[in-house]
Amino acid sequence: MTTINLLPWRETLREERKQEFLVSLGVVVAIAAAILFLVDRYFNAEINDQQRINNYLSEQIAILDAEIVEIRYLQAQRTALTERMTVIQDLQGTRPVIVRLFDELVRTLPSGVYYNTITRNENSIQMNGIAESNNKVSELMRLLEASDWFANANLQQINVQEGRGTSGSYQFQLEVTVAAPVQELEE
Repeated sequence: MTTINLLPWRETLREERKQEFLVSLGVVVAIAAAILFLVDRYFNAEINDQQRINNYLSEQIAILDAEIVEIRYLQAQRTALTERMTVIQDLQGTRPVIVRLFDELVRTLPSGVYYNTITRNENSIQMNGIAESNNKVSELMRLLEASDWFANANLQQINVQEGRGTSGSYQFQLEVTVAAPVQELEE
């Protein structure tokens, strides 16, 4: 009988399969490395894009912060200007009232009474003066009470003043509240 030796054939086939396996393994490793490289490039590109977006947003936030500071400065200026305008308008609005107060002080002043000083503090007027008699001071207080511009006439002090060539004159101190008529203030 003839004997056939199959060992070298199997060994050659094994070597060929081993070669094919190693080539396949090399191709798979190369493909895996290429895929890994491409995935790495993709994620690095995404990270770079996100960093670019973050830098852009940081720049825009800095610009907006500068604008907010400028807006606050402008609002403070606007508030200051508004306050100034209000003060000026109040002064312009009350300018005729002061004239009317002086006019009313003269109208309510009876003969024989003289003012030495007149001081205004908010809505209160303090008057110091000289009168010929107590009746003249009383008449002044009645006229002030009857006026539409004054209220609450309050005599603080009255003293007899002797000497200095004036016989029987009285020095008085009077306080009155300013109560301007509403219709006059609106005009």
